Amino acid sequence: MQTTNEPIAETTENVAAKPNYEQEIVNVIRGNFSPKAIKDKLDDYHGNDIAQVMDELTSQERKKMYRVCSAEMLAEAFEYLDDEEAGIYLDEMDVPKAAAVVSQLETDTAANVLHKIEKNKRALIIDILNPDIQAEIRLVASFDEDEIGSHTTTNCIVIRENLTIKEAMSELIRQAEQNDNIATLFVVDENGAFYGAIDLKDLITARSGNKLEELIITSFPYVYAHETIDDCLERLKEYSEDSIPVLDNSNKLLGVITAKSIIEVVDDEMGEDYAKFAGLTAEEDLKEPLGESMKKRLPWLLVLLVLGMIVSSVVGIFEQVIAQLTLIMAFQSLILDMAGNVGTQSLAVTIRVLMDENLGVKQKVGLVFKEMRVGLCNGALLGGLSFLLVGLYIMLFKQREPVFSFAVSGCIGISLLLAMLISSAVGTVIPLFFKKIKIDPAVASGPLITTVNDLVAVVTYYGMSWILLLNVLHLAG
Repeated sequence: MQTTNEPIAETTENVAAKPNYEQEIVNVIRGNFSPKAIKDKLDDYHGNDIAQVMDELTSQERKKMYRVCSAEMLAEAFEYLDDEEAGIYLDEMDVPKAAAVVSQLETDTAANVLHKIEKNKRALIIDILNPDIQAEIRLVASFDEDEIGSHTTTNCIVIRENLTIKEAMSELIRQAEQNDNIATLFVVDENGAFYGAIDLKDLITARSGNKLEELIITSFPYVYAHETIDDCLERLKEYSEDSIPVLDNSNKLLGVITAKSIIEVVDDEMGEDYAKFAGLTAEEDLKEPLGESMKKRLPWLLVLLVLGMIVSSVVGIFEQVIAQLTLIMAFQSLILDMAGNVGTQSLAVTIRVLMDENLGVKQKVGLVFKEMRVGLCNGALLGGLSFLLVGLYIMLFKQREPVFSFAVSGCIGISLLLAMLISSAVGTVIPLFFKKIKIDPAVASGPLITTVNDLVAVVTYYGMSWILLLNVLHLAG
């Protein structure tokens, strides 16, 4: 039996071992191979793998790679780099090679990367480009970063509606030499207005006697170039199409936004929202200068400093309560932490729900009451648990009388319930308010909500202690 098991274990290890493509690529570039051999070897690797190693190479090694690889190979790798890195590497190339690479990039990538390089070299590269490519890049560059048009590519097949099946196939073959995004063909009328789309499979399997009109899907989804990403992101995510047409305000087809671009847009939006939840004005990276990182963090920190001073001032108002009941200070963090966590949870739920632009007043009110019900129920459960556990803790470990112990724990339980209820409402109402006044609700970030809820928790906790413990039960000590 042991002999049988050994080969199985060895096979499992072999299957689990993952090839180190990045190291293999580095070895190829640094090896003593002829230029053709290097090109042939690198041609076997995915563009993303090549992109990952470029930062590990020296400037001289990268320049060697630029000379050896074709523009198509380099462009494929550039599609997986961020714009900043791609701009640096493009700047390392000579102008003719850089222009050749740019001409192979998706239109939106080309526009973004060119924006990152030195102005004079950018002008030289653009002058070498084909006039059609120049026009496409300038069109995409004319849109703001938050508009869908800035993520548009002209890498698609466009045919006229009045063609025959045979003519459409010929047009497909002609355009496929320059465009590899051929899964869907987009149809326009004689004025260039978007008419519909045709699935490649339907066109290939159609008989020559069929009419092209029978294949056209006129209900195919589309977006407008000047729409903001926030406004149509949910619609883009709902479509399972490889490419979605992008139109101008006259309904003319400008290009498409691909599934890859949609993923990048979603990733960028999530990164921005995550940064805002953390109280940052924008995302940071590892290479960012100290001053830039400080500038992004400082604004919210100043706001939170002021709010923190207000919280501390409120605690000072209850100085007499704390002086007479010093024990309650030990449980302040319990109330503050729970209130902050509940508020942040409600904020996250609300931000996600608010991505639906069609949300009505009734749904928004329902959301507030739903979150308050959740806060109330969780507060009642955790408040009851705190009443029991904190009471036993004070009685057994602090050696206090049962009446005093459970009076304090009861006050903590009630305060916890009220703080969680109010915090749920605050975490929901604040982003709704920001949305109402046309401010991105993500700016109602975690730190802001937590600090506001600290204020709520302090007032609730010490207020209840003053009312119940000092004025009603007349406890002290």
